[in-house]
Amino acid sequence: MRVVANAEAVRLIKDRGGKLYVWTDIHRCCSGGITYLKTDSEPKEGRRFERVDAEGFELWFARGSHTPPDELHLDIKGSRRKRVEAYWNGCVFAI
Repeated sequence: MRVVANAEAVRLIKDRGGKLYVWTDIHRCCSGGITYLKTDSEPKEGRRFERVDAEGFELWFARGSHTPPDELHLDIKGSRRKRVEAYWNGCVFAI
C-alpha cells in the first residue's frame, strides 16, 4: 500500500505525536453496507493494526476484512477543528 499524504497532513500528524491510526468503519443501511475510514492519533480499541511505511510519521492500518487499498490518501479537513481524513484509493469509502 502506497501512502499519499500532503505536507499539511504530515505536519498535523507530527504535531499530534507522529502516529496516525486508520481503521475501517462499516455503516449498514437499507441499501447495504458502506465502509468508511476513520483516523485518530490513538488506536481504536479492539482493532488489529499493522505498521505501514509512510514518510515522516508512523502509520498503523486496520483493514478489517478488506484487502488493503493500492493507495491510502491522507488530507486535512475542517476549518476550526482540523483533522486527518483518509481515502481508500482516493475514494471516501472502501471499494
